[in-house]
Amino acid sequence: MSSDAPVHYAEVEWTTLAGTGIGAVIGVGSTLLADRVRWRRDAAERNHRERRDIYVTCLTKYRQAYEGMHTAAGANRGQDTLDTAVREAFRASGCDEARESALICAPQELSDVLEDVYTTLRELLEVFAAGDPPLDSPDFQEHRLRHGQAVWAARAAMRCDLERRV
Repeated sequence: MSSDAPVHYAEVEWTTLAGTGIGAVIGVGSTLLADRVRWRRDAAERNHRERRDIYVTCLTKYRQAYEGMHTAAGANRGQDTLDTAVREAFRASGCDEARESALICAPQELSDVLEDVYTTLRELLEVFAAGDPPLDSPDFQEHRLRHGQAVWAARAAMRCDLERRV
């Protein structure tokens, strides 16, 4: 065999090479776009779950505050410890911390509604702590009804917020 044989180089078809390169760029680009869309969707779902959990915690803590104050008011009726026991039940409920978390993440219109609930809860705190009006009186029932209406309004606003942002 002779080493003088001509060497033939394969001619590169540039259109094939360019097509392959463009295909790779399109493939990588579409993968990156799909990952970005998936990341946004996952972030939106995570944000939705976090807001829902904060809203539920806030309303639950408000309810625990009411129940704790009601129990303390009943157990300490007519005693010098009434005011202290009711205020301690309110503090122990954790409603202030839950309220702050909700106010930070909620839109302004929902924050206003949450503040309405908190205001009625604070009014109940004063009623329970004073022991007047009595828990079985129509005046007390009016305070309770105002608080209940504020809670229902907050629930409706929370549902609206969670449905709007899905």
